[in-house]
Amino acid sequence: MISAIIPARNEETAIARTVESVAAQPEVAEVIVVDDQSSDGTAAILSDLAARIPKLKVLDAGGLPRGWVGKNHAASIGAAAASGDWLLFTDADTFHYPGAAHRALADAVDHDAVLVSYSPEQEMETFWERALIPFVYCRLAARFSFARVNDPRWPDAAANGQFLIIRRDVYEAVGGHTAIAGEILEDVALARRVKQRGFGIYFAAPAGVVRTRMYRSLGAMWQGWTKNLYPLMGGSFRSFLLELLEASPLIELPVLLGVLALYAAGLSSVLLPAGAGVVTGMLLWRIISHLAALHRNRYPISYIKYYLIGAMLYSAALIGSWWKSTHSRVVWKGRTYPAGAR
Repeated sequence: MISAIIPARNEETAIARTVESVAAQPEVAEVIVVDDQSSDGTAAILSDLAARIPKLKVLDAGGLPRGWVGKNHAASIGAAAASGDWLLFTDADTFHYPGAAHRALADAVDHDAVLVSYSPEQEMETFWERALIPFVYCRLAARFSFARVNDPRWPDAAANGQFLIIRRDVYEAVGGHTAIAGEILEDVALARRVKQRGFGIYFAAPAGVVRTRMYRSLGAMWQGWTKNLYPLMGGSFRSFLLELLEASPLIELPVLLGVLALYAAGLSSVLLPAGAGVVTGMLLWRIISHLAALHRNRYPISYIKYYLIGAMLYSAALIGSWWKSTHSRVVWKGRTYPAGAR
């Protein structure tokens, strides 16, 4: 049976839907929500839910110890209180379709995996969500290959903390969240430790299993992605720069400006149309590549209309994430983590 663990900090808009959908899974024996010092109505909602959902337990995370990321601390408290043979870690803004837990256990058997993780379907209701989120996930799909992650012959490891189920004995063997207390990307770090110990992992993005609405405003998206993008893309200046050059149309702008400067100086009238043709060709190649990525990742082809704004937002968030991670500080859910936090 499964113990589901949900860290929650100021999740009044989504926590009820998550708890109800997880508790409805027959394979889930208990749902443990760890309230991480919420200051909104989360605690009151959880109290009402506990009164009518017998398998729900609500725990208080208490103060955050030094060296811990808040989500990791809450997850570790939930894991310590859990009694199941499998631990399902999920976020407080997810919705689990009927049969989601059964699917995860079946995938664990079918793929000889002790850790199964799914990348949820994305709910996007605003212009900014539709512009940025598909672009981010297309870039992540280009970086993380499901085939390589799931193949024990490759060292690649990845997971998504929005839905991550792991066998309890393996979780304890690799040190659990205590071993990754300061990791901002705790899901990837946990998957890496599991695979390095020789255990099988299975990571996929199936339809009809779990969905989420990650961010409800541009400000929340900015805060979230500037927390995650730099470490997701390698966590080094070299990987950051390569990703920026590969994903962003910013490289075409200096080329065009250089051509215009030469033309203005009267050096060559031939350079202007030639340079414009080169830049146009580069942009068309990027647009066609993104169109193919949208199709591969099951986003509507019509989302290509967001390409330019999405690419610019992504570039800005990637630069912001690099700066925060190396020179400034990462702020998330009212807490501040210093530059250099893993």
